[in-house]
Amino acid sequence: MKEPFIHVGILLEQPKINFSLQTAYKFNGKEYAPGDYSVEFSDGKILFNGQLYDDISFEADRPHKDSFELKNVIIGVNFHWEQKENQSFIGGLKFITENSAVSAINIVSLEDYLTSVISSEMSATSSEELLKAHAVISRSWLLAQIQKNKLIRKDYSTSFVRSTEIVRWYDREDHANFDVCADDHCQRYQGVTKQSTPLVKQVVEQTRGEVLTFNGTICDARFSKCCGGVTETFENVWEPVIHPYLQAKPDSEAGALPADLTGEESAEKWIRTSPPAYCNTQNAKVLKQVLNDYDQETSDFYRWKVDYSQHELANLIRERSGIDFGEIIDMQPLERGTSGRIIRLKIIGTKRVMTIGKELEIRRTLSRSHLYSSAFVVDAYDENNEGVPQLFTLTGAGWGHGVGLCQIGAAMMAEKGYSYEEILHHYFPDTKINNKY
Repeated sequence: MKEPFIHVGILLEQPKINFSLQTAYKFNGKEYAPGDYSVEFSDGKILFNGQLYDDISFEADRPHKDSFELKNVIIGVNFHWEQKENQSFIGGLKFITENSAVSAINIVSLEDYLTSVISSEMSATSSEELLKAHAVISRSWLLAQIQKNKLIRKDYSTSFVRSTEIVRWYDREDHANFDVCADDHCQRYQGVTKQSTPLVKQVVEQTRGEVLTFNGTICDARFSKCCGGVTETFENVWEPVIHPYLQAKPDSEAGALPADLTGEESAEKWIRTSPPAYCNTQNAKVLKQVLNDYDQETSDFYRWKVDYSQHELANLIRERSGIDFGEIIDMQPLERGTSGRIIRLKIIGTKRVMTIGKELEIRRTLSRSHLYSSAFVVDAYDENNEGVPQLFTLTGAGWGHGVGLCQIGAAMMAEKGYSYEEILHHYFPDTKINNKY
């Protein structure tokens, strides 16, 4: 296969988008000089230079060099560090209409995309073996998603809702008009705004076309910030499809799992303690490779605590879920995954009882942005005369969904001298590294 060009959704569903062409581009056969421009939604179409269009494509004569800048791009959408910044990109620029608004899409070569992703997801000063491992899994994940999108049936569902239970999972299927988005929902991509280094460009080139495969099929290679000591199983987080290479695995040299973390007693003991693991580290050199400027606003990741008053928790759950539970009496794990992450959580209120899942739905419901993970235990205190707790403490493990490669664990493995092939085979057992182009 040839290196593909991909469509990346950058700035989505805006009433107006301001942008600058940093080099000359062509649209409808006409060349547009470098300068400031804008598009906006109008009468179901896109208004540009006084004309209405169904869509607009600025074509790059030099797809690896021509560049543009989008103003006020939102990064960290719905996360605790959400912010806006101007971002520059190379390649083509396309505007489309979505939900009575305008979205901006970058058309970019896969390897140029990867150079940015590695610099955006990781520190550009990360070790060579860590960067190589990330290049391979990011390339694998993207190609797997493009293939998956071709196979998705129109009746494919990512949720089921009953009167007493809501189960949802969030994945690439949210995007119908482009391959991937530019934020953490897919892979963090900041174009050429996030300054790359010669090393990043070198490892992308050295691993060019390399992907992970299992039985000849490109792997859906997932990753998260910190698994918390044991990786999670794919089907516990997303659709009920078994991937043999995305199953529970200790993030250590130990071959066997420390305990059956699907059981409540074992999970609680695991979460309340701090057992050894690659990702259980305070090594500043290693952490700086993974925790970039925004992520460093958070220092606790392997084990963490969050406190809520009754008023805070009840209001939070009502606002985030849209369901009025009344006062919260208890939150009971009904099912845990292989890493101790809760898959189904029963929320008991004075007005309503409801079970929610999967892990990201739980994390979204219990935080203004995203709770660090769904691997947590609940302590309720200070009951009033009606037996309703007034204080809650969530004690948790890990950061993110925990499936596949653990970024902090992989950084520690690289620091210990493991090669990128060894890192990949640790997190994705029984896979092979093949070159696709």
